[in-house]
Amino acid sequence: MHFRTKAIHVGNEPDATGAVVPPIYLAATYAQPGAGERGAFDYSRSGNPTRKAFETTLAAVESGCGALAFSSGMAAVHCVTMLLKTGDHILAGRDLYGGSFRLFHKIADRAGIDVTLVPTEDLDAVRAAIRPNTRLLWIESPGNPLLTITDIAACAEIAHRHGALLAVDNTFATPVLTRPLELGADISMHSVTKYIGGHSDVLGGALIVRDEELFRQLYFVQNATGAVMAPLESYLSGRGLKTLELRIRAQCQTAETVAAFLASHPRVRRVLYPGLPIHPGHEIAKNQMSGGFGAMISFELDADYDGAKRVVETTRIIRLAVSLGAVESLIEQPASMSHASYDPEVRRANGISDGLIRLSVGLEHPDDLLEDLDRALRLA
Repeated sequence: MHFRTKAIHVGNEPDATGAVVPPIYLAATYAQPGAGERGAFDYSRSGNPTRKAFETTLAAVESGCGALAFSSGMAAVHCVTMLLKTGDHILAGRDLYGGSFRLFHKIADRAGIDVTLVPTEDLDAVRAAIRPNTRLLWIESPGNPLLTITDIAACAEIAHRHGALLAVDNTFATPVLTRPLELGADISMHSVTKYIGGHSDVLGGALIVRDEELFRQLYFVQNATGAVMAPLESYLSGRGLKTLELRIRAQCQTAETVAAFLASHPRVRRVLYPGLPIHPGHEIAKNQMSGGFGAMISFELDADYDGAKRVVETTRIIRLAVSLGAVESLIEQPASMSHASYDPEVRRANGISDGLIRLSVGLEHPDDLLEDLDRALRLA
């Protein structure tokens, strides 16, 4: 089956009532067939029919053997780090979501887990930084917020040659454009809050894996720690998956138009969008992303911190907010918002300048977005 057919039907088979939309199961516990005998579900932390339906659909569209749905994207990332132990090493991309940066450097390090950041788009840098005790290579492609493109298949080969797992934060690309497990990754992670939910009304995360033993290990951690997705969020996330491909395709088309506009604007110093031929990762993106280059755009102004701040505060249609991937376009300044957890010197060293702006392109008419951006750039 094609992607959109899987997204609509797999995991959403009619139940005994014939309902084409499975019900939301709010039950916290389930009657068992006998003492010491376990039915399909026993306690909702361990498993819930609505969550299971969403996980089944997600595993199908990501080509995984199984999926786990979490209460947030960071809960999913945290679950992966709990596979590690004191003395292990995480090698992660320098172009990294601020929440992951904070978790790696201020939570995982408490357990004696070392973390190194490198530009993973530079495979030589990855090879040079990997250690005998590296157990996890964590990458984003496209990266957040610099939209760097990392060769997933090449990183999988490097990680596996050194006995490490490769995990890919696939939030920006979504399984519509990139399926990391098909490229050799062990884990594909999503902030479901973003494109999969798609409407800024659900908080969630997910892990999809291709190996059954790894799935069992991650499920054990999830069940033991309890950060599971609730039934209503599971329903909303499954509903979001059904329209994901149509939304992504439309948003990618608009993003290409917006990126070209920004690239020609006199107030914009440079545009970071993998769909532009001048992007250093364009050729890899063409091979790794199917049918589009995503709907995230970052651009640098010929302005300082306050100048970029004025621009993001001046748009009218495009909302000033963290998060991304929804039907409404969102704009933010990473230095003061999504990546404010970075020490300023570390942030600048990792390429996140004060004049950087991140734009999540939604489903509005392209002309309205261009007019709103032009007005903000001229007036701010």
